[in-house]
Amino acid sequence: MSIAGIPLPSSAAWFLALVAVHVAAGLVAVVAGAVAMLSAKRPGRHPRAGNVYFWSLVVVCATMAVIVMYRWPADNALALLGIVAFVTAFVGRRARRRARPGWECVHIPCMGLSYVALVTAFYVDNGPHLPLWSKLPPFAFWLFPSAIGLPLLGAVWWKRCPPSKHEPRPRALDPAT
Repeated sequence: MSIAGIPLPSSAAWFLALVAVHVAAGLVAVVAGAVAMLSAKRPGRHPRAGNVYFWSLVVVCATMAVIVMYRWPADNALALLGIVAFVTAFVGRRARRRARPGWECVHIPCMGLSYVALVTAFYVDNGPHLPLWSKLPPFAFWLFPSAIGLPLLGAVWWKRCPPSKHEPRPRALDPAT
């Protein structure tokens, strides 16, 4: 069975319902993550979109766990991407909630890496079945999201967390002084 050219390993009603929830939560996560990234970093839209991103990602990862168990070991790479997406989002969210000095310098890369992992999982799983994408070699599905996302993430991180914001490093002890 396939939907929109994407093959499904089962036509069981429970599996189709699970995939529907997974896809819907994934779409919500992608949109909410983009809204959070593109919004001003102040109370309002950014934290609301960030919360929607996090909780929809929780649903994506929970449904992914069931799908991966059903399709093991074929989807073990997707399980790894899901774990990376969830753990980095969890750490990034926790850094913000604790609001210790330098929290931004943890929050930004963690949330960005979470989004890159989410998008990578989508392309690794669905890229070979998408128009135009199907003509790309398999490694492109792994590299393309990182090739776009990581330089952007690095630029934002460098702007928001320049070296002057980092904790001063202790100087090496010089026996001559």
